[in-house]
Amino acid sequence: GTAQDAGFTTLLAAAEAAGLVDALRGEGPLTVFAPTDEAFAALGEDTIATLLEPENKDQLAAILSYHVIAGRVEAADLVGKTTEAETLNGTVSIDGTDGVMVNSATVIQADVEASNGIIHVIDTVLMP
Repeated sequence: GTAQDAGFTTLLAAAEAAGLVDALRGEGPLTVFAPTDEAFAALGEDTIATLLEPENKDQLAAILSYHVIAGRVEAADLVGKTTEAETLNGTVSIDGTDGVMVNSATVIQADVEASNGIIHVIDTVLMP
């Protein structure tokens, strides 16, 4: 799908390991803050390897669901505002006053259309 084409191999591997692929392919609409492969790499290979282990499936699912908002949120909805958004696993702070930041992550590409919603590419993995 769209995430695959856009170069999110680590995100997809993680979603698969966490058993979330079906949830992310659901009808939506969903808004996904998608960390780049580089963002995952910044966690360190050991951290990624640990998170991908079957016994850490719940922890991985918790992290990934923190990147998903039920509903469609476009960049235009965020610009010039500071707000909070409910993800599937808690609240993120969004600051649209100078570019768009989600917690400490910067949106580096906004409004990537997906079949069931919209993707915003971020440069840092969000930790709940």
